[in-house]
Amino acid sequence: MGILYGSSMPAFIMLVVVLGGLAAAATGRSIATTWRPLPILFWFIFLLSLAMRFLSFALFEEPLLSIQYLVVDYAILIGIALASYRMTRTKQMVTQYSWLYNKTGPFGWKLKPGQQDNY
Repeated sequence: MGILYGSSMPAFIMLVVVLGGLAAAATGRSIATTWRPLPILFWFIFLLSLAMRFLSFALFEEPLLSIQYLVVDYAILIGIALASYRMTRTKQMVTQYSWLYNKTGPFGWKLKPGQQDNY
């Protein structure tokens, strides 16, 4: 047992990082695609973290009600989900408002020269 995982490192990587990470990325992308607000993402990833905890308990006999492992799972999954959300939102803003914004990287955009944002 480690500080970050309950049973073994390969089981943790396979279950939480790979499978949970793919689900978190899909969740972040779908929340951004439907233009939902960011706080909804935190709730959905919390539910996903509970599911990952249950799968770890059922498959690898890890502790089910461990707050420490739940927080670690949540932190990893929310990081992946936020990255996916932000990348999708950047693509949306640059595509739908192409006359107004330029892409500055995978996570951001800026106003084009000579444009004014009235918000």
